[in-house]
Amino acid sequence: MLSDAPVVTADPSAPIAIIAGTGFYNLAQLTDPTMRDVETAYGPARYVEGTWHGVRVLFLTRHGAGHSVPPHLVNYRANIAALADAGVRDVFAINAVGSIDTSLANGALVCLDDFLDFTKSRVLTFFDGSGPRGVVHVDVADAYHPALRRELLDAAAAVGVQLRDGGVYACFEGPRFESPAEVRMAALLGAHVAGMTGVPEVTLAVEAGLRYAAVSLVCNPCAGLSDVPITIEDVNAVLAASGERVLAVLDEVLARRAA
Repeated sequence: MLSDAPVVTADPSAPIAIIAGTGFYNLAQLTDPTMRDVETAYGPARYVEGTWHGVRVLFLTRHGAGHSVPPHLVNYRANIAALADAGVRDVFAINAVGSIDTSLANGALVCLDDFLDFTKSRVLTFFDGSGPRGVVHVDVADAYHPALRRELLDAAAAVGVQLRDGGVYACFEGPRFESPAEVRMAALLGAHVAGMTGVPEVTLAVEAGLRYAAVSLVCNPCAGLSDVPITIEDVNAVLAASGERVLAVLDEVLARRAA
């Protein structure tokens, strides 16, 4: 069976989802936040529900409380299924990444438009042949939805935040950082940034019929591109210094949605 994911258009009454990882464990901007523990066909998931500029928002942190879940063990299917079950149609994601493109300094923001998948052991699809739709082949040419990308770029321009239009995200298995040879390989294949959580999250969102866009925040040069060893402390320092600019962009997106 050959099929595309369902076509989904904007629904002003649907909740907006924000998925974040390292450095983004709560959203102070949410009014009346409530923790929701939900069961899905793929296991349990947890998100915080609240409002932001009066817009209903579901905030999901990939790594759980206290960053307790490593990237290769995140239950991506349960996370996306939970959001879809809650009526979400649009997802904005945030990723902390290393830079492969040496023009991207620490703190740079990239609005992704493509990906490379170097993961090895993850459950990466809803369509494993066992469901009622059988085998499904989904087109991911626009996995990062053009309309949501445009919203992010316009919002960034409006609040004076520099957001690069386009970039290829190379997803590695983790939890270790990439080797210098892996970084050189990814660069040859056209990658601009490297991370550990962007895939299969983005492709599962497409399979679930959700519109998805992502902003990557550069926290370090990848291995082999700097003489300084990569440490999580340095990553967290950049997140602390630059994370507010990502939230300013999302704030403008939601303010425009509320207008």
